[in-house]
Amino acid sequence: MDRIKFLRSSRFLILIVFMISAVLVSGCAEQEKGPEAEEATVTELTFGYQPSTHQIAYLMAEDKGWWTEDLGPLGIESIDDRVFPTGAPEMAAMLAGEIDVAYVGAAPVISALASGLDAKIVAAAQIQGSDLIVRNELPYESPEDLRGLKIATFPPGTIQDTLLRNWLSENGINPDTDVTIKPMGPGDAMTAISAGQVDAVFLPHPSPTLIEEEGVGRSVVSSGEMQEGHACCVVAVSGELIRENPGLVQQIVATHVKANSYIAENTDEAAQVFADDQEWDVAVVKKSIADWDGSWVSDPNLIVDSTVNYAQIQYEMGYINAELAADDIFDLSFYEALDQ
Repeated sequence: MDRIKFLRSSRFLILIVFMISAVLVSGCAEQEKGPEAEEATVTELTFGYQPSTHQIAYLMAEDKGWWTEDLGPLGIESIDDRVFPTGAPEMAAMLAGEIDVAYVGAAPVISALASGLDAKIVAAAQIQGSDLIVRNELPYESPEDLRGLKIATFPPGTIQDTLLRNWLSENGINPDTDVTIKPMGPGDAMTAISAGQVDAVFLPHPSPTLIEEEGVGRSVVSSGEMQEGHACCVVAVSGELIRENPGLVQQIVATHVKANSYIAENTDEAAQVFADDQEWDVAVVKKSIADWDGSWVSDPNLIVDSTVNYAQIQYEMGYINAELAADDIFDLSFYEALDQ
């Protein structure tokens, strides 16, 4: 009996070892497939963007037909887009799974990541490019002149809100008590300063140029003076797309880089594309591009430090509950895989 029990026990152990080995071998085989594994089928993509020349790369690629031309061979049959006034509602839409790719400010991405967004920044779109505009009848020589004023800018957690509050604090102005900051989209903010409902606005281009052209206000500080070379707009992609369709993400980044390179060398055409999309006077858009302190860049490595700094500022301001590192925010692999 003892021999029989031993044999049965031995066979059972052998069977267990065999099953565990099979699982391990299977797991290794799956891991070895890696990049060669078949990607999930995706036939539709939805992009999000905002009415700013900061994100004109999306519009240029659309106007040239590059999104369809470049992504079609990878199975994409239709491309849709949604326009958002600021980054906050755009990230809310991405959190809800309504958009796959976002042209958006780096700071709203941080706020959304801290709230559970499954996404990563895969490319830069541009740096700098916003202005503080003060009504013409108000004096301005230094940040001290802003005490007691009403300033309209994008909602909490956006690039403009984060930059403005940090810059005010660095200059001894308490953004919560020494000034009144009113969260608004660009259209509402331009209307408010024109109507005298606010004293100043801090907005991305081309809005500052239009306010100046209308004789309402003047630019007193550019965002590059607040923080030189600061990160602004980026390309963020859903985590699901990154994991299940890395080849598609690779092409999105490549097409974005192509568009950004093209607009940098064809600014008049870029101005016309934006003007047509948003029904702006193309002369105002051209002047904005000539006057702004921004630059179109695609390399995400250029904005990593600045973006991580935004995350620290937002943490210190209580906008987010946890500190975020570069790896929490970026996936640099797609840009670095391009043939430069």
